[in-house]
Amino acid sequence: MRTIALLAAMLFVAPAAAQVATIDTGQLRGTTEGASVAWKGIPFAAPPVGANRWRAPQPAPRWQGVRDASTYGSDCMQKPFPSDAAPLGTAPAEDCLVANVWAPAGARAGQKRPVIVWIYGGGFVNGGSSPAVYSGANFARDGVVFVSFNYRVGRFGFFAHPALRAAGEGLQGNFAYMDQLAAMRWVARNVAAFGGDPANVTVMGESAGGQSVLTMLMAPSARGLFARAVVMSGGGRGPLTGMRDVETDRPDTPSGETIGLAFARRAGIDGIDAGALARLRALPADRVVDGLSMIQLFQPPPGERTYVGGPMRDGQLVAGTPQQSFEAGRQAPVPVMIGTTSADIGFSTAATKDELFAPFGANAAAARRAYDPDGTASLKTLGATIAADRGMTEPARYAANMISNAGQPAYLYRFSYVAESVWSTQTAGATHASDIPFAFDTVAVKYGSALSQRDRNAAKVFHDRIVAFAKSGSPNHDGLPQWQPFDRQRAFLLDFNQSGSATGGADPWGTRLDLIAKAAR
Repeated sequence: MRTIALLAAMLFVAPAAAQVATIDTGQLRGTTEGASVAWKGIPFAAPPVGANRWRAPQPAPRWQGVRDASTYGSDCMQKPFPSDAAPLGTAPAEDCLVANVWAPAGARAGQKRPVIVWIYGGGFVNGGSSPAVYSGANFARDGVVFVSFNYRVGRFGFFAHPALRAAGEGLQGNFAYMDQLAAMRWVARNVAAFGGDPANVTVMGESAGGQSVLTMLMAPSARGLFARAVVMSGGGRGPLTGMRDVETDRPDTPSGETIGLAFARRAGIDGIDAGALARLRALPADRVVDGLSMIQLFQPPPGERTYVGGPMRDGQLVAGTPQQSFEAGRQAPVPVMIGTTSADIGFSTAATKDELFAPFGANAAAARRAYDPDGTASLKTLGATIAADRGMTEPARYAANMISNAGQPAYLYRFSYVAESVWSTQTAGATHASDIPFAFDTVAVKYGSALSQRDRNAAKVFHDRIVAFAKSGSPNHDGLPQWQPFDRQRAFLLDFNQSGSATGGADPWGTRLDLIAKAAR
């Protein structure tokens, strides 16, 4: 009887013991979430405050005892975007460099389960890892160790100033990307403690996160940190907001340092010495945000420009646009799953149809026939469609082609499904970021009581493809249509369609995307 009692006691405490993980900075206690265990708010770097503002992430401090990891840390400092597809779950703060991990219930250190690392979007000015639709619980349910993390956004993430260069503290400019690399290195060092395999990591991101994944593909310092990549609406040729150099002014494109000086002047700070840098670092966090959010990102500034707009060319992390890097053969040799939504993001300022089609040059008439065959489409609709093709849809196809040409599998998709409860207002197709809850299989969180069985089916189909890709490098598994790797001759596309299933074949938009490609050369 005493032996039976001891065995019962061991079984009773086993679940609690499984919630404690030991990483390089201390012990963590997580919590059970359905079929997973979650550890949240884990520092992967020192707080980027005070002297660490606008500095590469510094090592996280160690702690004594077992740290509670049951709640998210703060998302990074920003002005929340009211209509964000993934509303923040915590209040923003400058002390924000934390990671979150979900592992299958019962996972143990050293089990070598596949890993997915998530990079959120938000135009590099908004976003965080705490939104409910970003929960990794359902990935863990399906056998994957899932990691998300925060990175600095807005002026905290992208800033340059001559005083920073003079301080000699290292690379300046793309602090957001430095955070992402620090988080990926943290994963490499620590994911085994949660049962993950550091040699089987898939990095995945949407929008600005997708562009970040492309940057990780090109950055020499990211080599070896992941084995495959998923790019959701991340482009593939050039960033939507353009690109400037950190230090060098170019015609009509002032450098990051020039814009940093303008921001300092607006804040009442002159000079480029250590005193000026100290005053900049002492500014209240709200003053650094200065009202910046997605709403302002694509609007002309009312006065002198004081934000760089996002990533800058620094010669190390960012050597050029994705297109320039692809053509130089800089990409990591890994399989990639890449695609967009069917009504993805795009902006046009054309005042007439003639102005809209003018960039097609000698192919303007052919573009009119492809996009507006009977001449009845509205300028607004045409502008949005062409801009989305130019900024997202064709660049994804271009990237798939370049990856294929380099000898790696590239799986091209289009997400066309629209939740049934909003179909009547989104008949143009799936909007930018609407695919996220389907990828995470968190549609119940997104749609609540309006969720339909077809919505659930659509989520399962998309989510399962990502899980299969993370596990093996191929998104194919039993019971689903074959997803052929892309090559320029077949140009195979898998469409996650309105029936809630997926169909593959030649892209019906091929002709118009060919015209976009010709104009992009």
